[in-house]
Amino acid sequence: MRVVIQRVSEASVTIDEELKSSIKQGLLVLAGFETDDKDEDLEWTCKKITQLRIFNDLNGVMNLSVKDIEGEILAVSQFTLHAKTRKGNRPSYINAAPPDISIRLYHLFVETLSENLGIKVQTGEFGAHMVVRLINDGPVTIIIDSKNKDL
Repeated sequence: MRVVIQRVSEASVTIDEELKSSIKQGLLVLAGFETDDKDEDLEWTCKKITQLRIFNDLNGVMNLSVKDIEGEILAVSQFTLHAKTRKGNRPSYINAAPPDISIRLYHLFVETLSENLGIKVQTGEFGAHMVVRLINDGPVTIIIDSKNKDL
């Protein structure tokens, strides 16, 4: 599982010109799933996301988590995070989980993230063409890969 986390002052998802979800201060999480992802990958990643200390404390030091600031999370499924670009110019998505697996993992991810955060996580819509808007605060962008915990 691979996620791109962006600290935002606000973010939203629009589908067919209709607002689906929006948040104020918090995290926009783009999540990509692989066929061999397990529940443990989701649990580890969700814990890491909600405990990641990337919000400023009173001294201006990134020392607070999204939970500490009572922020929100908007989670969007994005298979293109697993693009392989080594050969040619057309990305390969061979490592991305097919939709039947990704849908289950995405819903479990959102559920686990909500449990860890203590409030409902806002979402996009799996498989839909979405317009994602955000105001990146910082900017702060973090990449986490459950298969490469050293990053």
